[in-house]
Amino acid sequence: MSHEAHEPETPHLDFNGTTPYEDYVKADVLTHLQHTLSDDPGEMVFLVTTQVMELWFTVIVHEWETAAKALREDDVPTAVDALRRSRRELEALNASWRPLSGLTPAQFNSYRGALGEGSGFQSAMYRRMEFLLGDKSASMLVPHRGAPRVHAELEKALHEPSLYDEVLRFLARRGHAIPDEVLRRDVSQKYEPSAQVEAVWMAVYAGDERDEVARLGEALTDVAELVWRWRNDHLVATRRAMGAKTGTGGSAGVAWLEKRAQKSVFPELWTARSYV
Repeated sequence: MSHEAHEPETPHLDFNGTTPYEDYVKADVLTHLQHTLSDDPGEMVFLVTTQVMELWFTVIVHEWETAAKALREDDVPTAVDALRRSRRELEALNASWRPLSGLTPAQFNSYRGALGEGSGFQSAMYRRMEFLLGDKSASMLVPHRGAPRVHAELEKALHEPSLYDEVLRFLARRGHAIPDEVLRRDVSQKYEPSAQVEAVWMAVYAGDERDEVARLGEALTDVAELVWRWRNDHLVATRRAMGAKTGTGGSAGVAWLEKRAQKSVFPELWTARSYV
């Protein structure tokens, strides 16, 4: 018997057109979407990093919508699985700040003019993320009036229950004392904390940690923590690159980001811990 090592067969290479990989991933499209507007070589990493962030926003919106749908159907395991996947995806999203985290003002200024009136504040997919977290505002649709499809998707998201709304409705169906004014609230408005909802989470956390509602609460808390870290990483990267100057597109820049970083996602999940 021969003991000679056999080279693996060469895979089939001739597809008489595009490859199955290209057909699925659309890599040729993705890698030709970068059109820099300045001569600065650093603009490419800024542009690609921003595009990567948009792709992560898209995945995370998909996960949270999956979780919301599962909760409407009282399917907690599927909801928790989607939230846990989104936790890993949020970690990858947050890591996207690393290529930009060391920008000096001079480096950022070398291509800042290319952004014109553009600002991350205008990201429609990021706005859908915020809407799913319960941070609703009809005024956030205004920048997208000129893009009918995008505007329609955002308007739909504005008037749908947020992920947290679906959580609270699920808790009510499980017999927890979620007040009627929370269950019947106008879901197109920003969610405001409730002392009664806080009491429900206090009771959940005072009980069996292995209960599926407690596990759901922890999966939501993981998401909330990573969203908070995203906001803080954004704040630090912006402060380092441009200090307290007005942001791109006329936004308030660091001042606005500081305000955002102080806000908690799913607020009663945090405040309830003080009383357990």
